[in-house]
Amino acid sequence: QESRGLGDVYKRQGVFNMSELIELEHDTIDDGKLNRQVLINHSRAQGKLIVSLAQDERLEVMPELSIDLKGLDISQFGFKSTIELKPDISVYWQTPVPEAEPLDDIIRSPSPPDLAIEIISTSQTLTEMTNKVKAYFALNVKSCWLVLPSLSTIYVFYPPHRYRVFPPDTELVDETMDIHLPIQKVFKSCS
Repeated sequence: QESRGLGDVYKRQGVFNMSELIELEHDTIDDGKLNRQVLINHSRAQGKLIVSLAQDERLEVMPELSIDLKGLDISQFGFKSTIELKPDISVYWQTPVPEAEPLDDIIRSPSPPDLAIEIISTSQTLTEMTNKVKAYFALNVKSCWLVLPSLSTIYVFYPPHRYRVFPPDTELVDETMDIHLPIQKVFKSCS
């Protein structure tokens, strides 16, 4: 029988099925919640990701941008009825960035980002976040990252249900977005 421990996943680099990640949930979280420190880790990871990604001139990086669901019923993914999703970070590359007049800003982006990044916080379960990834893919988002600050790890998801794990001291490679990012740039605190 194959071990499902997180350490074994790190040793087994490659592409995984989403069901394997959901099975890992029992080994990596307690009582349905991730073991995580205070929200400062979430904020630090978000800030470092924004700064790192914004250095790539091909990318438009936008934090906390609401995305219009265009009638998609997200209750199929276990969410209450709503008209928007809001990734922690939206990244536009090939999809045109929504334009708005300075005095007439838009409430929700009519076009989904190419990349949606979610940083897991204490109030979110891994199952909830993988369901959110499924919802993003239903909106034609090309790539999704789940960032786990407590484990200094990033999961990169590709449609329909495949992902790769990037643990500490590795380089994240998102082939869909053509992004290469050393993991320590995201999680290393300033000294």
